[in-house]
Formats: sequence, C-alpha cells, structure tokens
Amino acid sequence: MPSIRPILLVTLLLACTTTALAKAVPPQTREQVKKLVAVLKSDASQKEKADACRELGRLGTRDAVAPLAALLPDEKLSHMARYGLEPIPDSSVDKALRDAAGKLQGRLLIGVIGSIGVRRDTKAVKLLASLLRAPDEEVAQAAAKSLGSIGNARAARALLDALPNASAGSQLGSCEGLLRCAEAQAAHGSRKRALAIYDRLRATQTAQQVRAAALRGALLTRQKEGLPLLQESMRASDFPLFAVAVSTAGEMPGPEVTQALADALPGLAADRQILLIQTLSRRADAGALPALLAAARGGEKPVRVAAIRAASEFGHVSALPVFVELMGDGDQDIAAAAQEGLASLPGKEADDTIIRLLTEGPADRRGTALDLIARRRMTSAIPALFAAAGGSDPELRPAAARKLGELAGPSDLPRVLDLLGRASSPAEVEATEQAVSAITLKAPDPGACVSQLDARLAQVPPAQKCALLRVLGAVGGASALKAVRGAVHDPNTEVHSAAIRVLGGWSTADAAPDLLELARTAGNPTDKMICLRGYLRLAGQADLPVDKRLAMCREAAALAQKDDEKKLLLAALGAIASVEAVDLALPYLDEAGLKEEASTAVVDLSDKLLKDKDAARLAARLLGPLDKASQATASAELAKRAKQLRDAASSKASGK
Repeated sequence: MPSIRPILLVTLLLACTTTALAKAVPPQTREQVKKLVAVLKSDASQKEKADACRELGRLGTRDAVAPLAALLPDEKLSHMARYGLEPIPDSSVDKALRDAAGKLQGRLLIGVIGSIGVRRDTKAVKLLASLLRAPDEEVAQAAAKSLGSIGNARAARALLDALPNASAGSQLGSCEGLLRCAEAQAAHGSRKRALAIYDRLRATQTAQQVRAAALRGALLTRQKEGLPLLQESMRASDFPLFAVAVSTAGEMPGPEVTQALADALPGLAADRQILLIQTLSRRADAGALPALLAAARGGEKPVRVAAIRAASEFGHVSALPVFVELMGDGDQDIAAAAQEGLASLPGKEADDTIIRLLTEGPADRRGTALDLIARRRMTSAIPALFAAAGGSDPELRPAAARKLGELAGPSDLPRVLDLLGRASSPAEVEATEQAVSAITLKAPDPGACVSQLDARLAQVPPAQKCALLRVLGAVGGASALKAVRGAVHDPNTEVHSAAIRVLGGWSTADAAPDLLELARTAGNPTDKMICLRGYLRLAGQADLPVDKRLAMCREAAALAQKDDEKKLLLAALGAIASVEAVDLALPYLDEAGLKEEASTAVVDLSDKLLKDKDAARLAARLLGPLDKASQATASAELAKRAKQLRDAASSKASGK
C-alpha cells in the first residue's frame, strides 16, 4: 500500500473526528438546536432571541453556527450572537468570524475582532495585521489586542512591523498586544522571542507603564541572567522604573539577586532605600541581614526604622547585638523599634541576652529588660527577677515583683512571700501584694495556698499583714474567712481596719454572721457602716432564699439608726420581690430624710409583685402602701407611677 503523506493523514484524521463528533450529537440536542434556530429566524422579541443565542452557545453544535453568524451585522443582537459563537468547538465559527470581519465596520467590527482574539484563531493573523493600519484607531487597537491573545510568532511579527508607524492613539494597543505575545512566547519556552519583544518595548518611546511592564517581563524571563539589567535599572533616574525593577526582583529566586539588592542599598535616596529594604524583607533571605543591620546603624531616621523592622522579621540571632546597641539610641523611635525587634527574636540566645540586660546592663535599660521578659513570657528569667526584686535598686524592686506576679507559679509562692516580708516601702508592699495575689489566684486550687498566707500573718509587719488580708479576701473560702476573722481583733489599728474592710467586701454569705456581730459591737461609726453595708450587700444576693434575705434585713433594721444606714437597708429591701419587704419598708415613709428612698422601694417592689403569678392574691396588701407612697413622695413622676400601680392592684384585687 503506498504511504500517505503526513499532512494528508492529519487532514483525514481531523475529518473523521469531526464526522464522529457530528454523529455523537444526541437527537434530543439536535431537536433543541433546531427549535432555538427557529426562534432566531422568527419574529420573536429581542430578549427571546438573546436567550436563544445564549442557549445555543451552551449546546455548542455546528448547526448553530450559520444562524448565529447571520446575526453578527445586527446592531441589537450582534453581541449575543458572538456570545453564542465563541464557545462552540467547531472551525466553522472561526471562518464565520473572519468573513464577518471583512464586511463589518465600527463597533460591530470591534466586537468580532475581540471574539477572534478570544478563540485565538491563528488563521486570522493576516486579517488582523491588515486592520492594524485601519483609520479607526479603536479598530486598530482591538486588532492589536487580539493578535496579542493569539500570541504566536506571526502575530508578534505583525505587531512589531506595525509599531513604528502606529499612530499615537493606537500605539498603546499595539504595545499591549506585544506584551501578551511575549508572555505567550515565554510560557511556551520561546524565551529568545519573548526577550526580543520585551527589549524592543523597553527601548520604545512609549507610555511609561509599557516600558515598566516590558522591564518586568525582561527580568523575569532572564532570571539569573537578568542581574546586569536589574543592577542597571536600580541606577535609573526614573523612580517608577526603579520601583518596578525592585518589586520584580522580589519574585526572582537566588542569593545572587539578594546580594544585588543589598549592594545597591548604600548611597540611594531614602525613598529608594526604604523600597529596597521592604523587598529584601519579603525575600526572607538571611544574606540580606548584614546590609540591613548596616542601614539600621546609620543614615536617615525613616530608613533606619525600616531596616530595624525588616531585620527583626528574619528572626536571626545575628541581629541581637545591633538591637541591644540601638535600644540606647538617642532617638526614641529608633530605640523603640530596636526594642520591638529584640522582643520578636525567638530562641534561648535572645532570652539570655535579655536576662543579661537585666542583671548586667545599664540602669536605664533594666526596666526595658523587665518589660521584654514579661512580653516574651520568659519563665527562665524567674531567678533573675527574684534577684532584682530583692536587690539594691529601689526603683527596680517593685517593678521586678510585679513581673514575678505575671510569670511565677504556685511553687514560687514561698519566695514571693519572703519578698513581701522584706518589702521596705509602700510601693514594694503594693507590688509584692499584687504578685502574691496573682500567683495565688492562678493556682489550680487557690484555697490550698491559704495556709501559707495565714502562717505569714504572725511573722510580718502591719503593712504586709494588711496586704495578706487583702489577698485572703480575694481568695475567699472558709479557711481564709477564719484568718481574716482572727485579724479583726488585732491590737494594731491599721490591721484591724484592713480586716474590717476585707470582711465588708466578702463575696459569700458565710461572712454574714461576722458582719452582723461586728455591726452590733463596733466601737466606731466607720466600722459599723462598713460591716452593715457588707451585711446588707450579702442580703441582696439573689441566690439566697427570700426568707433568709428578709430575716437578714430584719436583723439589720434593728441596727440601722442613722439615715445613711437606713438607706442601705431600703436599697436591700428594694431587691427582694416579697410583700414582706414592702411591709418592712413602709415605716420609713414617715421619716422625713427617708421618704423618697422608701417611696421608691415600695413602688419598685409593688411593680414587681403585680407582675408575679400570685399578683391577684397579693394585690390587696399593696393598696395601702401605694396610697401612702404616692402621698409621701415629692416626685410628681413617682407619685403618678404609684397611683397607676394602685389602680392596677385594685383591679387585680377585685378580680377584674
């Protein structure tokens, strides 16, 4: 059998494939296409025809091509016809679009040219090349962009040949098309052709964005071979081109690129240095660190700050000595940036450097070291913190004690209590108290620490004893309450007063008997008021049974003698939704200094009770108190409210 020439073989195969595809179209699809084509040829509305174009594009059969192509000259439907043609996988579409391009003009022609570009029809290159010389600049630009979408060597050659004679209006489109061609050539491995285009565009006197895009493409296509071009571009007087070169370098791999950027850093203007620094930071190549650290040490302030921040992002220990040095810089912003940099560096070496800064550094850096230790949660620094808290520097001692409260754990509590016992100033006592409280409260069982606190009460001076009592109050619990109760009888006035105040702020009802007894036996009005206020605050706790709360209020009523004390009682009664609470508040409506508080309590309680499910049963008992409250108050608004509630109570009492 004679051999078949390759081109003929390919033609036969394509023909067979096309036939097979045609035969593969299901009958149902053929029928749909037939109906949709009928819509296009009918007197249907524009919307119906547009919908038919869209659906024909989805079905994608050869039978739809001619009817859709017939609509390309239609001003109203040309766009939808192209929308339907573009996705159909048949070469007849390309021929139809080429034929239409030879006949149409203006907007319709521009649309068809765009569709040719979408389909990347290589057979249309000659046609599009001729349109580059069209008098209509929009047509010429559309042809250039479509040639760029096709992107093959012939398309690129057509654009390059036309570029010198392109009008000012169409030149930008030609350049855009060439950039697309270069990208396509590079993507398909034709680096030489791509570079020829990029270099031609870089040398062309055209829009700056074109030259910038061409420079970027030339650098990325050359990769390592583009270093000379990169270095040349970074010396350019044109800042936008410099910026493009630097940002593009951020996408180029290799230590050589990092070194080229680093080498260019000295001597540049501040804005260029900052841009280079930011790019070096994004590259995350430790080879840039020497240049960044050098920039951090000297130069203009914005550059130094940017270099410090960039160097810190590498997290490399080589930056440690520079950051420590710059923390002492006379410029506050430089020092702050260096401190932030040191805080961000990971690892034991950085921790050890900060600890040495605390123990051996200049006095003015030790406070900063404490802040860094706390920020980094450096438990390894706890021994150094204890040394500083017990050291000779009176300003450092309280600061170190506070950091111990943040970092130390329950096992360190005895040593912190030792510090409290040795505290020699109010500031130290306060700071160490905070540390003791923080350590105790973060223990798994804070109550387990109470015995240690209680044991120290008999060993420390009054100021420290007061501090321990306040910590016991924060911890709470039966054991802590017992220790505070015992301190109430301390002969030292300061300790006695602290114990009274701690009891007055106790959060659980088990302190109520102590508070009541102390209110009865208090030797001075202040102690009585503190205890009575604390007792009535506990009586207001909603988790206690109502009868218990009422009983506590009755006990307090027997002790409340001054108006201030009675006002505390009325406030507690106002929180108990019980008709007995109304009865307890009622007598105070007759006392001149308490009428308003008593009226408010009666009205508020009545409002709550009348909303209760037992309102009908209780309503009759509220009539008298509400009448009395409306007459006792000087507030017209409160009197009006009392009367309204009285009417509501009367209705409920009568069953209405």
